[in-house]
Amino acid sequence: MPQFEYEGFDKSGARVNGSIVADSLMQAQQQLKQQGLLLKTVKEETALSQSESLFSTDKVGIADIEFLTAELSLLLDSGLKIDKGIELLKSANKKTSLTRLLNKISAELRSGKQLSQVLAGFPEYFDPLYINLVSIGEKTGKLADIFRQLAEDLAFRRDLQKKISQALTYPMVILFVCIASVLFIFNYVVPNMATMFERQQDLPFYTTLLLSTSAWLQQYQWYLFIALLLAGFALVQGKKQPAFQQRWQWLAIRLPVVSSAIMLVERIRFNSGLAMMLQAGVAVDQAMDLANGNIRQPELSAEMQIAIGKIKRGEQLSAALRQTRLFPDFFASLLSVGEESGELARIFHEIAQRSQRQFTDWVTRFTSLLEPLLILVMGGIVGGVVVIMMLSITSATDVGL
Repeated sequence: MPQFEYEGFDKSGARVNGSIVADSLMQAQQQLKQQGLLLKTVKEETALSQSESLFSTDKVGIADIEFLTAELSLLLDSGLKIDKGIELLKSANKKTSLTRLLNKISAELRSGKQLSQVLAGFPEYFDPLYINLVSIGEKTGKLADIFRQLAEDLAFRRDLQKKISQALTYPMVILFVCIASVLFIFNYVVPNMATMFERQQDLPFYTTLLLSTSAWLQQYQWYLFIALLLAGFALVQGKKQPAFQQRWQWLAIRLPVVSSAIMLVERIRFNSGLAMMLQAGVAVDQAMDLANGNIRQPELSAEMQIAIGKIKRGEQLSAALRQTRLFPDFFASLLSVGEESGELARIFHEIAQRSQRQFTDWVTRFTSLLEPLLILVMGGIVGGVVVIMMLSITSATDVGL
């Protein structure tokens, strides 16, 4: 059934906007008029085209979902119902894309669906952990607490993304400047130097290499540029294919630097989700099954599934999880303490927090090493070209003398 966006005024003259589901434009107008609205515009909502969605800056990001989650927690704590809270956020929000999402959620809620069912229809914004926890919050009546915990988790992810983006900005600028410098040298400086060597017979090998590279780049650089664009496009499309994802996941878990980051991320996903579900009152075995769904690395998920099976058969939790790569000896020892004290939720939360700090430190170290390494490599390339140029000019001058 199509959805229609509308703008207008209520009986008091206040401006209102939103969306409504109806069979046709005429039916939507009739329903809105029955609500006592003076309509300004009513139009069918259309999906963004692929090019618009690709280049649009007005997109719903993790910061928007974190804001929505945190505000819903506050509103529910204040005694508002979820539908009223979403209506309030919709009227106060100024971002078009977020307003469109809230309109859709509001319309679905008015049709009688539960919030978790509605959010499941937007997998690009709400992951399975988010939806499962909201469903648990609805059943236990602790939806405000669930939203607060989810907002904290989203805030950590948003801050981490911001740190990574800021840390990579300067190296990327250096990379761009160095590539531009190399292109300028080979397209303008070296061709102007070539006239100095036209009448010389025995050129040094480095001079010949420099001139040949410049000539090749001038002749094929546009083909090279197009090939890089096509390779990038193929990579983006390949990431959507299950076979490509499986190969990449198999390789990534075996790469020395990347594997440690993947292990930390998966540990954070599993433990943070598990801690929130245990705090919400979910049984351990059910919570572990749901938390295992948050692990995206197939090998680690398979290991965890084996451990969960052993726990269900009566084996000690810490002993079973110790056999997985996500729980080395130190964390398994913490779980032993949690089993003895009955504070498993607190222990899983502690493991998630420790892993978050470790991942933040890993990102800091990685970006700190990447910056000087990139400068060294790019500086070596540009400096090497300049040195070869100077040696070639010196050689030509010596021959002329």
